[in-house]
Amino acid sequence: MTREEALEIIQEKINNQNLLKHSLAVEACMESLAEYFKEDKEKWRLSGLLHDIDYEETKNSPKEHSLRGAEALKNLGLNNDIVEAVKTHNEAHNIQPTTKMAKALFSVDPLTGLIVAATLVLPEKKISYLTAQNVLNRFKEKSFARGANR
Repeated sequence: MTREEALEIIQEKINNQNLLKHSLAVEACMESLAEYFKEDKEKWRLSGLLHDIDYEETKNSPKEHSLRGAEALKNLGLNNDIVEAVKTHNEAHNIQPTTKMAKALFSVDPLTGLIVAATLVLPEKKISYLTAQNVLNRFKEKSFARGANR
C-alpha cells in the first residue's frame, strides 16, 4: 500500500480533523524513528498513519480500538509487522508490544499529544520553535496535557 492510498483510506474513516492531524504527527514521528533505527521508513510511516483507522467506529467501545483496526489492515493485505504494531498500541488490551516498530508506536502515540500541547503554549505556537527541553519540562508537569499517558 502506498502512502497516498493509506491517506485516502484514513480520510474516509476519520472525520475529526484533530484526529487526522494526530495520525499525521504519529506518521512523521514513526518515519523519524525508522530512520534513526535504520528500519524500513515506508512500513513505519504506514503504521503511524493507519494506527487509528478504527478510532471513530470504536470510540464508544475503547476495548475494541486497535483490534478492529488491525483486522482491517490485515484484510487490506498490510505487512504483519504493521498489523501487530497497530494491534498492540492500545494499552487497554494488555498485549505487550514485542517488535521495535510496535514499541515505537506504543510510545509515540501518546507522546504526539504532549508535543502538540507543548507547541500550543509557546508564544509563536509553531512546532519549529519547540525544543526537546520544552517537551521535557512539560513532561514533568502532571497537570499538563493530562490525556498524554506518561
